[in-house]
Amino acid sequence: MNSTPFALRVLRHRFLGGPNAWTYRSTMEVWLDLGPLEQHPSNVISGFTDRLLALLPGLQSHHCGVGEEGGFVERLRGGTWMGHVLEHCVIELLNLAGMPTGFGQTRSTSQPGVYRMVFRARNQATGEAALQHGLALLHAALNEQPFDVAHATAEVQAVVESTWLGPSTAAIVAAATARGIPHLRLNDGNLVQLGHGAYQRRIWTAETELTGAIAEGIAGDKDLTKTLLRACGVPVPEGQVVASPQEAWEAAQEIGLPVVVKPSDANHGRGVTLDLSLQADVEAAYRLADAEGSEVMVERNISGQEHRLLVVGGRVVAAARGELAEVVGNGQSTLLALIDEQINSDPRRGTTEAFPLNRLDVSDDPVVLLDLKRQGFEPTDVVPAGRRVLVQRNGNVAIDCTDEVHPDVAYSVALAARVVGLDVAGVDVVCGDIGRPLQEQGGAVVEVNAGPGLLMHLKPAIGQPRPVGEAIVDMLFEPKQGRNGRIPLVGVAGTRHTGLLSRATAFLLGLAHASVGPVGLACHDGIWIGNRRIEDAERHYGAQCQRLLMNREIRALVVETTPAQILDHGLPYDRCLVGVVTDLAGWEELSEHDVWSQQDMTRVLRTQVDVVLAAGACVLNADDPAVAELARFCDGDCVWFGTGDIPPGAPGTRMVRWQGGALTLVESGEIRHSAKPVLTEDADALALCAAAAAAWASGLAPGLIAAGLERFDSLPHA
Repeated sequence: MNSTPFALRVLRHRFLGGPNAWTYRSTMEVWLDLGPLEQHPSNVISGFTDRLLALLPGLQSHHCGVGEEGGFVERLRGGTWMGHVLEHCVIELLNLAGMPTGFGQTRSTSQPGVYRMVFRARNQATGEAALQHGLALLHAALNEQPFDVAHATAEVQAVVESTWLGPSTAAIVAAATARGIPHLRLNDGNLVQLGHGAYQRRIWTAETELTGAIAEGIAGDKDLTKTLLRACGVPVPEGQVVASPQEAWEAAQEIGLPVVVKPSDANHGRGVTLDLSLQADVEAAYRLADAEGSEVMVERNISGQEHRLLVVGGRVVAAARGELAEVVGNGQSTLLALIDEQINSDPRRGTTEAFPLNRLDVSDDPVVLLDLKRQGFEPTDVVPAGRRVLVQRNGNVAIDCTDEVHPDVAYSVALAARVVGLDVAGVDVVCGDIGRPLQEQGGAVVEVNAGPGLLMHLKPAIGQPRPVGEAIVDMLFEPKQGRNGRIPLVGVAGTRHTGLLSRATAFLLGLAHASVGPVGLACHDGIWIGNRRIEDAERHYGAQCQRLLMNREIRALVVETTPAQILDHGLPYDRCLVGVVTDLAGWEELSEHDVWSQQDMTRVLRTQVDVVLAAGACVLNADDPAVAELARFCDGDCVWFGTGDIPPGAPGTRMVRWQGGALTLVESGEIRHSAKPVLTEDADALALCAAAAAAWASGLAPGLIAAGLERFDSLPHA
């Protein structure tokens, strides 16, 4: 063992919440001082690689720079530095904790022994937890000390579960991301905005902003739901609301035994007792149901299996079937022990939302206790050998049966959702065979639920996962109409006259959108909605743009971002229609970021060009060769501005040129329009050139741009 413990020192770390100089996605950037470890790569520390792999065997599958499985181990044995090793430790802990990532980079800095390490982190809390435990694990491997990987993984996983989206919400967000639809998280829970400004939609787990309060209220009243469904021809079990245990028994006799007793407005099967035929059981079930809801219902027991069908936008998109949870006695073990051995040992069961089936806790479920008592058992009783005991009748819906659903069943279920008025509904059906019409087998719709869980369809215990997140996103943003929830967004980066440029661009966009809604603006001169400055800008005014993206009035947005803000926070949006870069100056003030030259600034400012959508364009300064070089990083078109011509061989045919006191819009060498704006300083000319180019790239007509520039007042106003 090393007499002087090896240790890496974290100098600082920052969470980059948007696209940055490293990647399009949010990351954690960590500055590390290796100290003496700068002279001790992995291959010179005796036994280190074997100790590390014993702690994290999953590292053997990491590709690293070699590009194939086992690549990282090859680097370990050949010799790599500890900042790089920490990167992979953190990534593997995130993988183990259920937030998989494959992105990480480690780069040296101008300071000997100091490195910048980055890794993908969906939020700051998770990134910090993974960094803390990854560093502790690495130190343990370096110094031949024990380390509890399972505990560290559980700690990181706990942070993931407490700070990240639930599985239903995450599935919808992932489906939106796959379609290029941006999202903003609006609280610490599952309230998420999909899209921006006037084109946004909001979700809260599996509820959407289209889920009406009246529909949700109807779904919460099971008796009212049944009344409406029956009136529209949907088969439902007959039943009635009762007010006492005695009334419950009288209703049961009138309806016909066996019956179901349940709360009229509870969820997730709480307080629901099935298949009751004895007075004592009915009365006991009444008391359980009464504790869970405002009213108690007694209804005919439908024989068959429990099914959950998911309806999205009036169409059945997934279905799952339940199964009974039973144990078989061995003459030695108690019922509790059998439940743990035969039911809870199932790897599909757990205590979190990540598991398709819940772990059974008999002591916490009075309905299960009542069912066991009806069979003559207490939890501590030893079950005779070969005796089957039914532990749970419902709540185990996790077997995919989507492809088995009969068209008549799908019609009845979709009708049920429409009658209640829900855009997204979980419809519970009990029947013997979901592949036959309900009427011919005595099946029925027993409940219609708002805000249904999606996990049973996303991660069924048996069967094929279903793309239910995609179905919800397609309902909110019709794919055939090409909707992606985006408003036109112009990003401006640089240091020269960018405030004026941003205000002029917003003014021009405002002319085009005047009839439908205001244009938002976030720049160092202030925050605007339309022509009204609503407040002065904070130091990190880019972050304020998220407030504008949340505003349902905003039809377009212009955001100025400085190089320092990109380095400190990342861009405050994921993609833009137009990205403007004016210059690569200002590197002298960024030494704390290890930026020492204009070449270093290229890596920073290309971020603005990297995020331009394929349908959009970058706007670049043709007078600055270094800026012009950024065009090769753009996925879209290129529009130029300056005093000369488009650089030879550069992409794009459009340019806004300043010559002879006038702005001229040129396309393919031909003049499209000219304007003579009123300028307070000659230096403002290129800023207005850039604004005109950004407006042109945004789709404004040259004539409108020219007329607007002649009206624009270059002085900021409140």
